[in-house]
Amino acid sequence: MADDIDQISIQTKQLIDQLEQLLESVEQQQKTSVSNVFQSEANQVNDVVNKAPKAKSKNRAANMAALQQLMEAYPKTFDRKNVRPLKIGIQEDLIADEKVAKNKIKRALASYVRSLNYYRSLREDADRIDISGEASGKVTKEESEHAKQKLKEINKARQEKRQEQEREERMSKKLEMLVGRK
Repeated sequence: MADDIDQISIQTKQLIDQLEQLLESVEQQQKTSVSNVFQSEANQVNDVVNKAPKAKSKNRAANMAALQQLMEAYPKTFDRKNVRPLKIGIQEDLIADEKVAKNKIKRALASYVRSLNYYRSLREDADRIDISGEASGKVTKEESEHAKQKLKEINKARQEKRQEQEREERMSKKLEMLVGRK
């Protein structure tokens, strides 16, 4: 009986030691987190002072505005509801037509051809279209395969990002539970 009590006592002490180590780890992570917040704020101030590149959201908004201009100028070619493969070399045609500024064309095309719907439209033997919406070439097997691969990569990256966010949420909840017990 005394041996059982000694064994339980030893196990209890080990558990208490482990819990203390875990709490120390949580406290250290909290200190690091606060330090990271201050560092992040300092970096943001430095970015403003140094006129750092625009945030992704501003670039995205500018890309969408440029794409909207293309959609208005060429409604038969650029349509979000009916995305179709574009003619190879359409950028030069758009620049020559001079309805939209060159920098806006480049920005808009980059967004348009990297969209999921555009990759989905690149099916083998699908018609490519020119600036008037008329057929101008076909999608090759290689282009179709490349688009399928890009879709797989995008989906995989999204899944990994979602899993990482879920993992971070679980860790955060666990930390909150541990800190709440203190």
